Amino acid sequence: MEYDDEVAFFANQKIYQLARENDDADRRPWCITASFTHPHDPYVARRKFWDLYEDCAHLTPEVAPIPFDEQDPHSQRIMMSCDYTNFDLTEDNVRRSRRAYFANISYLDEKVGELIDTLTRTRQLDDTMILFCSDHGDMLGERGLWFKMNFFEGSARVPLMIAGPGVSPGRHDAPVSNLDVTPTIADLAGLSIDEILPWTDGESLVPVINGAPRISPVLMEYAAEASYSPLVGIREGKWKFIHCALDPDQLYDLDADPRELRNLAADPVYADVVADFRARIAARWDIDAFDKEVRESQARRWVVYEALRNGAYYPWDHQPLQKASERYMRNHMNLDNLEGDKRYPRGE
Repeated sequence: MEYDDEVAFFANQKIYQLARENDDADRRPWCITASFTHPHDPYVARRKFWDLYEDCAHLTPEVAPIPFDEQDPHSQRIMMSCDYTNFDLTEDNVRRSRRAYFANISYLDEKVGELIDTLTRTRQLDDTMILFCSDHGDMLGERGLWFKMNFFEGSARVPLMIAGPGVSPGRHDAPVSNLDVTPTIADLAGLSIDEILPWTDGESLVPVINGAPRISPVLMEYAAEASYSPLVGIREGKWKFIHCALDPDQLYDLDADPRELRNLAADPVYADVVADFRARIAARWDIDAFDKEVRESQARRWVVYEALRNGAYYPWDHQPLQKASERYMRNHMNLDNLEGDKRYPRGE
């Protein structure tokens, strides 16, 4: 958990730094990404937050475990990839895992609150847009599944919240996507992304914020753990359609069946809906080419993986460089200038 502590610390330090370096006359726009890992398995929580959920009414999954032979083929592959036969999860295991996950939501809430508090105290909150989102959810024992790896709501439905000047409070139920984040941020900031449109998907959510309907479906792709062939999906209106070349199609009416317990894809009543989604998927994806590209990418990464573990290994990830001599007070600095520059508002 120290990772997220450090993310919050450095994000707060950066906000302070930006407040000091910008004066009221010529405030330079800035953007910070504060990327936290929680809530996430392995479901480890601090006591302060764990204790909040002692009597929580949601520690038991709404959908009981589905027997293996009744699961859809992809869910069966997930269960096998998690080595489910070697574990006998008790009700207490499930409740404790869910309790810790909820506790870590509160932990993260506190971290976000710290950032908002810093924005407030540096007088930047009123002209700062805040976008909060997550990359995935967790099944948390629903249907007997854990982690992510699928398109069910527990895994794929994530928060996306926007607050700031010009954004009225309200809830919008149209399905949206994290692919919309880049065009939305650019739109809110008044920036054109025409130059990169060929390489970006999604649409600006500013019209949706202002009451207009969403104009395109949400597209989904998955080709990671437990997938033997890519899964793709379309979420539009009340419908969710999931396609994999190896499996029967899945169609869910989320208005009538929010827990996704009734697959309508084989029901003749919905044949036209299924045909329409299949045609749209065929027009959007070349599944065979998609599968080939994934396998080629995996092969290339195996070569790199083995090479990096021979000889002297050096981490590939970002190693931040700091000018330590300029971060804090040092004798080569003029004290009058330093104190004037680092005070907000500016000293006389």
